[in-house]
Amino acid sequence: MSAELISAVAPIFLIFGGCCSNVFALEAIIKTDPTSGHLLTFAQFLLVAFEGLLQHFDPKSPTLLKTRHVPVRRWIGQIILFFSVSLLNNAAFGYHISVPVHIILRSGGSVTTMVVGYFFGKRFSRNQVYSVMLLTVGVIIAALGDAQGKESQSEQSLDRFITGLAILFVAQVLSAFMGLYVEQTYVTYGKHWREGLFYTHFLALPLFIPLASNINSHIKSYMASPRLKLPLPSAVTALLPWHFAHPPSRMFYLFLNVFTQYVCVRGVNLLGSSVTALTVTIVLNIRKLASLLLSIWLFGNRLNTGVMVGAALVFIGGGLYGYEGARQNQKKKAVEAKEKAKKTE
Repeated sequence: MSAELISAVAPIFLIFGGCCSNVFALEAIIKTDPTSGHLLTFAQFLLVAFEGLLQHFDPKSPTLLKTRHVPVRRWIGQIILFFSVSLLNNAAFGYHISVPVHIILRSGGSVTTMVVGYFFGKRFSRNQVYSVMLLTVGVIIAALGDAQGKESQSEQSLDRFITGLAILFVAQVLSAFMGLYVEQTYVTYGKHWREGLFYTHFLALPLFIPLASNINSHIKSYMASPRLKLPLPSAVTALLPWHFAHPPSRMFYLFLNVFTQYVCVRGVNLLGSSVTALTVTIVLNIRKLASLLLSIWLFGNRLNTGVMVGAALVFIGGGLYGYEGARQNQKKKAVEAKEKAKKTE
């Protein structure tokens, strides 16, 4: 297999293998303990921070870290926003938000991105507005469809579900602000995404201190969960300590979730560095749809007609928005290239 083919296939494999496996591990955790969002977030931040530390460690530097391209003060705002968004997204599971509905509602992020961007001077084409309108209708239909199911269970269940929706909405708004903040950072200092990935996770770790007791109690609960018997060859099992061959189930799925989250992020960044924004949007939309179908198939999640119709509208609207955004960027680059050519004549 040629190096070119491997480099082309690798990001797709990482995205579908990593992101879809991540949803499987997440669902396995949420089914048994939907309130463990803080532990999930902390574990994800810890792994990315550790991997980034290996990349940025420099024993010759006074700070033991490589020279930054972006000032720390610039990263602070992004750290607060990213930490808040991550915490809120995972906390929503504790409010009767299922994994499929979580995927659908988070796929509607273009709505808040457009609204927030408009107030900061960004303008959008007519087709982008139409696609976001379609997205909005899809999100509303999906949310109302799932709310009907909660209403039939109990009033308390519906109240918690509405709280979960509010949490996800706040997370989407903050995520839109973060997108604009990151965009401005890249314009000013250049696209140093690996540096940003490291500092937004590493410097955010102290923010988990107020949540230490909650995280610690969930770690104890995870360690006390029923043990799994890993499907390993007997020769391998004989070489491993009993605790490694039979890990606590929740702890195993936590490690799997964190590892696959890292693989997923690497795949997205690799893909983004080698293909157009349109290709990235299409691949990610297909990946989200695959994750949704896997969640329904593997865990027997039943979605009513309203949720399914809403999901279809969300994915179609997201695809149209990505296509139109990429088309507008190409037109903008073509105009800039013409202007540059005129100046050099």
